[in-house]
Amino acid sequence: MRHLALSAMLILAALSAAVAQSSDEGTPLSVDGKLRFHVLSVVGAKGAVETAAYAGVVYAIGTPREWRLGAAGYGMRAASAFGDTGIRHVLAFGMDSALRTDPRYFPALSHNFLARLGHALAATVVTRTDSGHTTVGVARMASAVGAAALSNEWYPARYHNVREGLVQGGIILGFDAGGNLLSEFLPDVKRLFHHSR
Repeated sequence: MRHLALSAMLILAALSAAVAQSSDEGTPLSVDGKLRFHVLSVVGAKGAVETAAYAGVVYAIGTPREWRLGAAGYGMRAASAFGDTGIRHVLAFGMDSALRTDPRYFPALSHNFLARLGHALAATVVTRTDSGHTTVGVARMASAVGAAALSNEWYPARYHNVREGLVQGGIILGFDAGGNLLSEFLPDVKRLFHHSR
């Protein structure tokens, strides 16, 4: 058990070091700034596109199988995804405000690909405090699992258990990791296309 605890502490230290090597853009967000961030994450253009894309993925893989296919089936999944996203950001806003953590993604300072990759992935579970230190991303992880558990209530009955809440929360965090990777590397791709013209 001691080895497991030591391993967890070493992993957290490595993740914290990865996130600490990020840009210092912007000043800490006020509570109003955090509210704005979370509201726009649900109803802003970027948040709406991400949620619609998530609904498309779950539609493509046919989850849940009890829901129909076609436009109505996509609509059910999109409504579910928007509900889940809304719940998540309400929970995250409360926790970010109470714990004084910053919900934003800060790009890495390094130009090394592997360092940037590690930074983007680590930022899924480690976050920056309002004072600029790194800490466990409690708001991010707990809001993902909490939103999944609550939104599973409108899913078919087989989803109404703790295991499914954890699984769905993990999937949401996986999408967060993908979003971090896009935030980290998409500007490079845009610059490449811009220079090739």
